[in-house]
Amino acid sequence: MATTRSALTEEDIRTLVKGATADERALAAGKLCRAMDASPLTDEERETAADILRIMAADAAELVRKALAVTLRESVLVPRDVAVKLARDVESVSLPLLHFSPVFTDADLTEIVRRGGPARQLAIARRPELSREVTGSLADHACERAVSAACANDNADFAEDTLQKVIGRFETSERVLAAMAYRAVLPLSVSERLVSLVSDQVRDHLISNHSLAPEIALHVVMGAAERATVDLVDQAGRAADIRAFVTHLNHAKKLTPSLLLRGLAHGHIAFFEWGVAELAGVPHHRTWLMIHDAGPLGLRAIYERAGLPARLFPAFRAAVDTFHSVEFDGGARDVERFQERMLQRFLTQPQGAAREDVDYLIDRMDQVSKQARAQLIKTGVA
Repeated sequence: MATTRSALTEEDIRTLVKGATADERALAAGKLCRAMDASPLTDEERETAADILRIMAADAAELVRKALAVTLRESVLVPRDVAVKLARDVESVSLPLLHFSPVFTDADLTEIVRRGGPARQLAIARRPELSREVTGSLADHACERAVSAACANDNADFAEDTLQKVIGRFETSERVLAAMAYRAVLPLSVSERLVSLVSDQVRDHLISNHSLAPEIALHVVMGAAERATVDLVDQAGRAADIRAFVTHLNHAKKLTPSLLLRGLAHGHIAFFEWGVAELAGVPHHRTWLMIHDAGPLGLRAIYERAGLPARLFPAFRAAVDTFHSVEFDGGARDVERFQERMLQRFLTQPQGAAREDVDYLIDRMDQVSKQARAQLIKTGVA
């Protein structure tokens, strides 16, 4: 082989094969590997290099096999059969290749994950890239530390159902759940499930750093009554994409008349506008005109198109009228005063909300009053 013979003396090659000590053979192995990796090879030279690497991989001395694995851990020169053989070797030999070598197939890696121990699984989980086939194997078979490392690896491609499987396996593992929560991108269904399992700090990260924050936050109260869900609308009011929020609510069959009514009780007119637009299938700008500027019949027309119940229309009408009549002076209690007036108008409607909604509104008005009194006491006015 011209390339290797130009880089090594006959003595180097003889030492590689028949060196008296492991140190001597390892030195020659490292030198040869570096020479092969640094020089372009013809097909014939590549075959010769593969034969020499097979000799190294069969050496009884761990130091020689380690020299091969470390020096060529990122090289395409290592024959696949040699890489697979070394993957079953001691960890000092196998781990460098498992972490970096591009010659392994997905089938090789999934089999090693299934049969290998935690150290090998961890090395694979930290590879520069992982396919869905490999992450699926990690989700099924790998230890907690390896799964956590894979979740923290943003170059690991996870299918949505694979992430769900990981949550199912490691529902009580803070390490795994946090690693998943900090991924750059998460499917909505995964975010929703995570938010009820992670710590407050990780939950804050989910809400603050993912574009679907309102939808993620929605899951926090999924297990509670719908009246708790409306409190989430306060968070939606701070979200950049309320359209996405109402779209998700609708797909989840949570964009109910009761929820819209309770949202209005909080003074979230934008939530109502976008919610009606979503239900009616009408662009927001047209919905806005019908609600606010189309005269007395505009609101009823868009309301009916949205499929909202006739019995609740007087309450919605009162809410919109109240919104138009309230003037905001920029004071500290603008929102509270608006909510108080809105709630009072609701509760005095002859054909108002259902009993459960009325109970909720009374409770909400009591909360608003308590908050107002507390604020007055704090400022020394009361």
